[in-house]
Amino acid sequence: MGTRFSILSSGSTGNATIVANGDTKLLIDAGLSAKKIEQLLADRETSASELDAILVTHEHADHIKGLGALARKYDLPIYANEKTWEELNKQIGEIAEDRRKVLQTGEMIDFGTLKVESFGISHDAAEPVGYIFYEGDRKLSMATDLGYMSSKVKDKIMDSDVLVLESNHDVEMLRMGRYPWNIKRRILSDVGHLSNEAAGEALCEVMTGKTKRVYLAHLSRDHNMMDLAKLTVNNIVEDTFAEDDHRAELMDTYHDRPTKWDYLDEE
Repeated sequence: MGTRFSILSSGSTGNATIVANGDTKLLIDAGLSAKKIEQLLADRETSASELDAILVTHEHADHIKGLGALARKYDLPIYANEKTWEELNKQIGEIAEDRRKVLQTGEMIDFGTLKVESFGISHDAAEPVGYIFYEGDRKLSMATDLGYMSSKVKDKIMDSDVLVLESNHDVEMLRMGRYPWNIKRRILSDVGHLSNEAAGEALCEVMTGKTKRVYLAHLSRDHNMMDLAKLTVNNIVEDTFAEDDHRAELMDTYHDRPTKWDYLDEE
């Protein structure tokens, strides 16, 4: 069985994704309660007891809420870089020393036939990262929680078969929304979150003929809507590419239910 994944939950209320193949099952982030993550995995006919490890992107609560409880209950190793571990130590409770794994930013590690590479991103956390998953010539990239798309990030996620890309907010909805200005300023900053417009512009630079699907992720429940995100990104792509050029399919994500299994070798 080739590499497959399901985005269990995506958004400001909690984030978690499972990536699996015949050898390995990995959870990326655990930003909901352990009980909720167990339920979401069960929706995909998977148990947390089958997981091999949890990979952490950064230490914000919507990415680690259930991390400690889940890791302790199922004796799971946790992978994060050193600076992220310094913050996790303050938040997730006691973790056995042999379950604390350091994966430095930029490092690649093998989990069976699945290779995982981390890459640095711009966000207001200790040392936030995205992840790329490789199996053979197939490539899945996950890039969320980034204030802007740097050239280094673009180079990393270029030519992905499937891309999970942040499309957090509509700028005008955010500006007119109920958040205090200091929160709005943080979201709009280079260490905040990617807007729909920024996501569309970035996608035009990293999408190639190999890219089949793009999941728009980490949408704000207050300042975005999936239909609006897809419309904005699609309009930018249409303005950039000729009508007969290859365009990846834009896919939904949800805060309250998992996406269907997506297989990287599926056209």
